[in-house]
Formats: sequence, C-alpha cells, structure tokens
Amino acid sequence: MSESKILRMELGDDSYDIVIERGALQKIDTLFHLNRRVMIITDDGVPEEYAGTVANVSAQGTVFTVPQGEGSKDLEWVRTILTKMLALGFTRRDCVVAVGGGVVGDLAGFVASTYMRGIDFYNIPTTVLSQVDSSIGGKTGVNLNGIKNIVGAFYQPKKVVIDLDLLQTLPARQISNGLAEAVKVGLTSDKELFEIFEKGNITESIDEIVLRSLLVKKSVVEQDEKEQGLRKILNFGHTIGHGIESFERLNGLYHGECVALGMIPMVSDELRPRLVKVLESLQLPTAIDLDADSVLEAMMHDKKGEGETVTVTTVDTPGHFEMKTVTFSELVPLIKMVKK
Repeated sequence: MSESKILRMELGDDSYDIVIERGALQKIDTLFHLNRRVMIITDDGVPEEYAGTVANVSAQGTVFTVPQGEGSKDLEWVRTILTKMLALGFTRRDCVVAVGGGVVGDLAGFVASTYMRGIDFYNIPTTVLSQVDSSIGGKTGVNLNGIKNIVGAFYQPKKVVIDLDLLQTLPARQISNGLAEAVKVGLTSDKELFEIFEKGNITESIDEIVLRSLLVKKSVVEQDEKEQGLRKILNFGHTIGHGIESFERLNGLYHGECVALGMIPMVSDELRPRLVKVLESLQLPTAIDLDADSVLEAMMHDKKGEGETVTVTTVDTPGHFEMKTVTFSELVPLIKMVKK
C-alpha cells in the first residue's frame, strides 16, 4: 500500500479521516494542525524519534513519556499530564497527539476528552493492535482497581494516521498480539480475512489485513457509535479475555493474547480446531494455567456486565456471528476450556 488511502469515519459532526500511508509520519505537519501547543503522549517502548518527529514540526510541542504497559492507564498519570498541560498554558485551541499503541491511545484520548471539557485529539498508532483496532472508534479510558477501562469516555479523534512503516521496529510477540484483534474481525465479519490467516502468508498480507480490519470496524462504529447493540460484536473474545487479563497472576499476558484465549470457547465445535491452528501459527496462547473462579470474579466487574448477565458474541462459521445474553455462571465451563 505505497499510495495513500483515506477512509472517512462518518459520524456527523464528529466525522474524521483515517489516513493509511507508508511514510506518513514524515509529513505529519501536512496532515495534522500542529501550529499551536501540542501535548505528544508516548511510552518508553516506542522509538523516541517517532514522538520527536511530531514535536519538531509543532509550534510548541511537548513530549510526555509514560512507562510501557497497562500500568500507565491510570488516573494518576491522567492527573500528572493534565497538571503539566495546565502549567504550560494549554487552552481549548490546543491539542493532544498520541504516538504509541493501545495504552497510549486510550490514555491520550481520555486526557484530551477531559481537559477544558475536550480539546482536539490526534492518533498515530504504532502497533498492529492499535492500527487494526483501538486507534479508531473513539473509545478512551483508564483502568481502576484492576478493572480494565472502567473509567473513560467516547471521544472521537480529529484524524488518525496509520503509517505501516512504524511496525518495522516491533518485536514478533507484539505483532502477534495485534493480529489477534484482526483474527477476531475475520471470525465475526470477514470470512476472506480469516482465510488469509489460514493460508499463513501474513507478512505479505499485512497491508490488506490492516485495511480489511479497519473497514469492518469503521462500518460497525458508524452504525453503533456508543455500543448500544451491533458494536458489541467488537467485544468478541473480550468477555473472557478481559477476565483473564484482569486476573492478577496472569498479568504477564498481553491484551491480544488474552483475547485469543477468550475467542476459543466462543466458537462452534467445528470451527474451534481451525481457530486453534491459526492462533498456534501466530504463536498465540491456546491454553493457560488459570483459576476459573478468579477469572469469573474479574469478569463480573467488567463494564459489559448487566447485573447477573452479560451479552456475548459467538461465531459458528467465519463471517457469521450471533449475540446472546447469558448468566455469568454459564461462562464457568467455557473459561475452563482454556485451562491447562
């Protein structure tokens, strides 16, 4: 995908462009309005030159670096960044730019949504996971008391720039972590995308994988921005996945690795061997040592729960999903399906 491709997220007054172009970071001043104060939020796992490139073409650019990992999605970091912005004299006319993966995007978006009741927010996702999924759609937020994303807001960016060249510095595990979200999209909504994974030519197909994933998510968000119905399909694999991710003893697993585990119990018996084979080919986990009761307890605190029940998405064949409401107790045997 050497040429620039622009997708338009159609959300009325909150519509914005998603620019997909290799090398786009090098001309970011032509894509974002940076002639103002710019708070550039990144983490210490992202090459410094990425945020530096944005700062160098900003009128008044400040780079704020948080530690890599979920621990940075915390209200204390929000407070620290907001305090810094206040001290620097940020106004409603200024902006926040995220340069990083899903954690940075969620944190930066939430900061932008809360400063002076909302200032402009731009996103430059630097991981596979954030490029195929979390950088678009407007979900922002932080964790609280070990529960993922329980504090947050729907707040759409002004523009998202996806530069696939930024993936070249990623370790293999981070690439697999992000591809789990693309597998999710293929299972629920794009049979051909899932078949790309089954064929196994991932490196050659990464541009198509990113584009197909974004097209599905764009369509879903346009139909259901605030997750009242259809958008819940994007949580496929996340109900059990978030429970595993919140389970303290297993916090060494990445988000996508937990989603991979969470998808396995939610597909049909016929599809499960195909899914497991794909996950194994991507070096993603298919079973772990866990305590089902502890995972269930974490799931019951998840924001997707509705009292004693939760809406889950199941897939019988790639490209065909079904939503149904189940009790949390019904999920116990499903959790045990991924127990070593």
